[in-house]
Amino acid sequence: MHARKLLILALPIALAGCQTWGPTWSEVTGNRFHRVEMNRMAATIERIDGRSAFPAGPNEPIRIEPGKRVLTLGAVPPSLVTAGGWQLQEFVLDAAPCKRYFVNAQWDSRIGSQWTPVIDEVETIAGCDPSPKAK
Repeated sequence: MHARKLLILALPIALAGCQTWGPTWSEVTGNRFHRVEMNRMAATIERIDGRSAFPAGPNEPIRIEPGKRVLTLGAVPPSLVTAGGWQLQEFVLDAAPCKRYFVNAQWDSRIGSQWTPVIDEVETIAGCDPSPKAK
């Protein structure tokens, strides 16, 4: 009986963290799409619009509302020789509905300490309807 009460009390808290998505959404990931670009590395999406960003699972994209979003990205230097370690940068993404964005870190050089956020690839999300019909 005690476990049942605890479950009933925890349910509203669990549901409050759930996000419902309409027929359109966008997605963002720091995973690499193309492997041939020199000095390009995966990025970690730390925050979206100032809030912590958590993917649904390892290597899973993060669902976001379409529109302008401010991403805070982290990137590990491509070489252990590079000083400075983990660096954060902000990147403004104008996310179109039903698109998945692969956002990566483009380093100036293999041993440099400067990088720029770049969109490595944009793909259409299967099952997402960019033009929902009025009901």
